[in-house]
Amino acid sequence: MLERLFHLKAHDTDVRTEVLAGITTFLTMAYILFVNPSILGETGMDKGAVFVATCLAAAIGSSIMGLIANYPIALAPGMGLNAFFTYTVVLHMGHSWQVALGAVFLSACMFFLLSIFRIREWIINSIPLALRSAIAAGIGLFLALIALQKAGIVVPHPATMLTLGDLSQPAPVLAVLGFFLIVALEARKVTGAVLIGILAVTLAGIGLGVSHFGGVFSMPPSLAPTFLQLDIRGALDIGLVSVIFAFLFVDLFDNSGTLIAVAKKAGLMRADGYMPKMGRALIADSTAAMGGSLLGTSTTTSYIESAAGVSAGGRTGLTALVVAVLFLLALFLSPLAGSVPAFATAPALFFVAVLMASGLAEIDWNDLTTAAPVLVTALAMPFTYSIADGIAFGFIAWAAIKTLAGRWSELSPALVILAVLFVIKLGFYQ
Repeated sequence: MLERLFHLKAHDTDVRTEVLAGITTFLTMAYILFVNPSILGETGMDKGAVFVATCLAAAIGSSIMGLIANYPIALAPGMGLNAFFTYTVVLHMGHSWQVALGAVFLSACMFFLLSIFRIREWIINSIPLALRSAIAAGIGLFLALIALQKAGIVVPHPATMLTLGDLSQPAPVLAVLGFFLIVALEARKVTGAVLIGILAVTLAGIGLGVSHFGGVFSMPPSLAPTFLQLDIRGALDIGLVSVIFAFLFVDLFDNSGTLIAVAKKAGLMRADGYMPKMGRALIADSTAAMGGSLLGTSTTTSYIESAAGVSAGGRTGLTALVVAVLFLLALFLSPLAGSVPAFATAPALFFVAVLMASGLAEIDWNDLTTAAPVLVTALAMPFTYSIADGIAFGFIAWAAIKTLAGRWSELSPALVILAVLFVIKLGFYQ
């Protein structure tokens, strides 16, 4: 049956290799089980329900990817997108988490339609690679600021807005040590480095008496507090248009980049760059995002950590299916997830920020008409506390600077239209 479903022999792999690859991928991305409830819980959502929604969304998404596209790519609620959901849409803009879930659902529906009608390539090709890298880097800087705040390393100040926290307290010290541990383990190619770092800081916090231990195993909490609680009508408000587009753009770029990178590493991409069943993979991703919003979590997307499983030999959807099964088993770890304090997830956030900010290395800094809008995009996200505003400023700056510099040929119609719409939105519909 497995051979018929996944064509193992044609991909030069076997069941044992695929299972080990699935376990490897799960260990590298299991940190989301602790980070996602911690972040979304700040909106007032029930953390237990979010934990269950995270497990189910990851399991459903990974299963669909494995069975429909037969790719060794796992899915789960995306980093950056969950931060945007909480800190921008809910806490900064003042919308309810139900409305935010509605925005996630609408963006996923748009993604699904783009995948069905194959408009995705046109949109991605319309956005310059440098601007896409800037968006990823800006999300990384946004995550870094959130991580520093959660750890107590950076605190509010009435005169300077931000200042150094009290580093004599255990929480910031443990967060710093946790970050050092994650980076060192990752450099040594240790599988599950981020997960190990989170658990190490959690255990240290419990040992020092600065966090509470709630146990390890139990029956899964109720999903009722978040299940089907999305407010689609509220999300249709004109002020949330840019939010919906931000969810869509980030998921679109992140997902496409992840699919291409993992497929290339797995040898699933042809020499001419064509990726077979790309449409199926995108449909799987958008379907998982819709399902996740119904369950009660932020946008579900493909994980670049799937590359770890590919390195372990994963070549088919069986790898993704193994990840799905492990996320279902993780449903019984809710007490452990509830025991993880914010300062233990902060090192993971900061580590992800490092990975995302690396895109700035690909920018041509000698070209000022490129460097300036890239920096505007990357810095606007943390300073406005909004991924949507960062994208808006980036598009506007790119279009305006290229136009004034006489380099109209580098502008696509789609980018110009979006820039104009962002000007209207920022000027009249904040």
